[in-house]
Amino acid sequence: QVQVVESGGGLVQAGGSLSLSCAASGRTFSRYVMGWFRQAPGKEREFVAAISKNGDTTYYVDSVKGRFTISRDNAKNTVYLQMNSLKPEDTAVYYCAQARDPGNFPLSDLREDVGSWGQGTQVTVSS
Repeated sequence: QVQVVESGGGLVQAGGSLSLSCAASGRTFSRYVMGWFRQAPGKEREFVAAISKNGDTTYYVDSVKGRFTISRDNAKNTVYLQMNSLKPEDTAVYYCAQARDPGNFPLSDLREDVGSWGQGTQVTVSS
């Protein structure tokens, strides 16, 4: 059974930083693209970032480019999201996602291939 568990959310002032972690189990972690999504109140869940199975390729939504960094440690079955220069509009519940199918594919397509979601972690950025 696949389990995806996020941690690291919290409250931070605008301009600050937070780091999220996501541990996945139940499948061979290194075979799957991983990513992060977020959902603000009253809005649809949106893609934030994705990373290839071996970590050599990343992809970001334009609004976080240059501020967020996705990375992974396959030895620890963990993916990370380092968030810097946070803005109030980054406030949302952040979800970790594991691809449904193994192997690499265009990272921008992860939304159509999510197999497992985490429970979400709240990130609140105050102005």
